Amino acid sequence: MKSDTIAAIATPPGKGGVAIIRLSGGEPLKIAAKMFMPSGKCGVSEFLPQRMYPGEIDGGTFRDYGLCVFFRAPHSFTGEYVVEFHCHGGINIARGILRRAILLGARLAERGEFTKRAFLNGKISLSSAEGLIDMINGESDAEVRAGYLLYAERLNGEVTALQAQLTEILAGIDADIDFPEEDIEHTDLRDVRQKIERAAERLRVLARSYGTGRKIKQGVSVVLAGKPNTGKSSLLNALLGSDKAIVSSVAGTTRDVVEGSLEIGGVLFRLYDTAGIRESENEIESIGISRARKLIEGADLVLFVLDASERLSDEDMSVYRSLADKKKMVVYNKTDLGEGVCEPPADIRVSAKTGENVDRLREEMFSRCMEGYDADGEFIIEQRHQAAILRASKELDAALSECGKVPLDLLGIHLKAAWEALGEISGETANERIIDEIFAKFCVGK
Repeated sequence: MKSDTIAAIATPPGKGGVAIIRLSGGEPLKIAAKMFMPSGKCGVSEFLPQRMYPGEIDGGTFRDYGLCVFFRAPHSFTGEYVVEFHCHGGINIARGILRRAILLGARLAERGEFTKRAFLNGKISLSSAEGLIDMINGESDAEVRAGYLLYAERLNGEVTALQAQLTEILAGIDADIDFPEEDIEHTDLRDVRQKIERAAERLRVLARSYGTGRKIKQGVSVVLAGKPNTGKSSLLNALLGSDKAIVSSVAGTTRDVVEGSLEIGGVLFRLYDTAGIRESENEIESIGISRARKLIEGADLVLFVLDASERLSDEDMSVYRSLADKKKMVVYNKTDLGEGVCEPPADIRVSAKTGENVDRLREEMFSRCMEGYDADGEFIIEQRHQAAILRASKELDAALSECGKVPLDLLGIHLKAAWEALGEISGETANERIIDEIFAKFCVGK
C-alpha cells in the first residue's frame, strides 16, 4: 500500500543561498513531473536516482531556476520515494514551491515525520533518531560527536547484541520446559549464570557512563560561590573572555545569577556567578542568595572564591563549611594584590585582573569534571536510555539472585522483562506515546 506524499521545507527559514523542499511518499515523482521542467531532453519520469537535474521549478505564480533530485525506495532516508527541489533561498520562493506541491496532491508534513517514516520503515532505530536530534541541537563538539555515535547505531548495536544473548539463554530454557522427555542436553545453570553475569556487567558499564553522558548533553554546571567582593564576577568574565557580569568594588553588586557558557576540551561548561553568600536584611539580595544556594545544590563543581589579599573572615569559613559535601575547588583570587592566606588550602591561585593561571583553572575544571573522558568513547546521553538500562539491569540482578532457586520458567520471566526493557531503546517495544514524543522534538522538515 502506497503512503500519502508529504512535503516540507527542509532548510531553516530565512534568506540564504539555497533552500530545499522535500517530498516523500507514494508518488512524489508524479508531483515533480507537474512542476519541474528539466533543461535537458530527459523527462522527470526518466530521472536516474541520486542525480541532480537542472531546470525550472514552478512555484504557481512564479518560476525559479534550480535543481531536482530523485531517490528511489528503499534507497532513501525515509525508505520511500523521495524528491527534493533545490531552489534559491528566498523565503517566498521556498514557500511558493511548497504551496504548489501541496496543491498538486502532497500534504504538509508533521514535525519529524520524515525521520519517523525512516524509523517505521526500518531505516533507523529509535535510538538512532534520538542521536540525530542530539546532533542537530548539539551545543558543543562533544554533544555532536556523542549524537553521531548514537545516530550511527553504536548503542543500538550494543543493545541488539545483549538481546541476542538473552534470547539464546531463553531458547535453552524453553527447550527444557517444552521437551523434558526428549534426549536434549538440559540447561547448565552454571553456564546460564555466567552468561547473565556477563550481560549484567555490560549493562552496569553502560549505566555508569551516563554520569559523563549527562554532562556531555546538558553541559557541566559550575557555580562560583563565596562571600561578597571576592572577585567572583571578575573571575567569571576572565573565564568567559568577555564582560558578562558587572564588576564593582561595592560589595553585593551581584544580586541575581549571571550565566555564561564556554567550551573546554569540546565540552560545554555552564558557569553561574551568584550573589555573595552572607546574612542580609536586603530583600532583593536575600532572594539572590537563596537562588545561589539552590544552584550550588545542583552544581557539578563549585568554585569557592576567596580574596588572596585579605585575612580569612567568619563569612568565608561559614560558606566553606556549607560546601563540605560538594565537589569543589578552593580558588584564591586577586593574587595581584598580594598573597598570604593559606587556610583552607588553595587548589589554585589566580588573578582575574591579570589573567594569571586562568587558563590553568579552565584545564583543572575540565580534569575534575570529566575524569576519564574519551572524545571517541561511548556514553549514555539520553535519560530515557539510562532508565531502560537500569530496568534491564534490575531484572538481570533478580535473575542472578534466583538462579538455581526457582523453576526455569520463573527465571525466564526476569530475562524476558530485561529483553523488553532493552527493546525500548531500539524501538522494538517502545509504546506509541514515547515514539510520538521523540519525533515531536524535530522540526517540520526533518
